[in-house]
Amino acid sequence: MKTASWVLLALVGALTLTAGLGSATLAYRGGEDKIMYGSVQMSDLAAGREDVAVALRGRRGTAASYAIGYATLFLFVVLGPYRRGEVWSWWALLVSSLALVLLMILRIPLLGTRASADVAAIQFAVVIVALMLDVRRLKSSSQAR
Repeated sequence: MKTASWVLLALVGALTLTAGLGSATLAYRGGEDKIMYGSVQMSDLAAGREDVAVALRGRRGTAASYAIGYATLFLFVVLGPYRRGEVWSWWALLVSSLALVLLMILRIPLLGTRASADVAAIQFAVVIVALMLDVRRLKSSSQAR
């Protein structure tokens, strides 16, 4: 189960990294960005004002940069300390994933949109399943004391 756990977590990290790189590419290459999943396009929102388009691409680039940074750190923890069985890494992955999903879900009541909240919830569910596959490491740690 331990192997299935770290492999599943590595897959989550790799997919997050891939999505972040795709988002960064869209931001910095200036492709047509669909804001709010098809209801509004960036070109419509900018309405010919290049400074608005640059600001919107900049915000996407910033978000993508944080996603890439998070995914890279996530992968380093999974492929290093988590794979070796270090207990703190189990908790670090849980807490960081919980922080991510809670902040993403806050967009529903605070912004009135579900955009990306569903993806974050699915990602969190997969992380929970993966962590539960190796929950025994927590028991072995408490018995070692």
